[in-house]
Amino acid sequence: MKKIERALISLTDKSGIEGFATELVELGIELLSTGGTAKKLRDSGLTVMDVSEFTGFPEMLDGRVKTLHPLVHGGILNQRENEEHRKQCAEHGIKNIDIIAVNLYAFEKTVADPNCSLADAIENIDIGGPTMLRAAAKNFNDVTVIVDPADYPVVLQEIKEGGNTTLKTRFRLAAKVFALTSKYDTAISAWLDKVDVDSNSYFSGE
Repeated sequence: MKKIERALISLTDKSGIEGFATELVELGIELLSTGGTAKKLRDSGLTVMDVSEFTGFPEMLDGRVKTLHPLVHGGILNQRENEEHRKQCAEHGIKNIDIIAVNLYAFEKTVADPNCSLADAIENIDIGGPTMLRAAAKNFNDVTVIVDPADYPVVLQEIKEGGNTTLKTRFRLAAKVFALTSKYDTAISAWLDKVDVDSNSYFSGE
């Protein structure tokens, strides 16, 4: 399998990320990131490309749109051994993204606050994160997806040994993604089921 070239890291839980990202860079892997994660990595002395620079399109709508772009999702979803995919990627300037390290907005922590408003809860429903995670998990044959810092060591070890992770590890990590996104959506659904919303008061901020 082709050597890993590029990783996209965008985290709410940033524990252990400096060490993981430093080792990726030492292995010759380019880092892409967003917002606070990019700042934390730069503060650690690492060179990071903002996703907005990678796509040529700015983060916008108060951060609601950051990674929802064909250059990101094409880079994740293309099948590396598919000749037609390779042709289309070359035609549209799509570069492979081989590692996705993402975790999600802390919805459950947000709504656990008794003073949490509906507007606050809604803004803590992650869209781009689950979308990237599901895309990477779907394409586990080619992409390593990480949602748990506990998986950093095995990923690094396998890359050092073979230039990439093993299919067995990628499949295991993909399964963790779908377990996480299922739990995440269930928590959102369960909380919204308890809410009695008046559309006028919600949109007017009352």
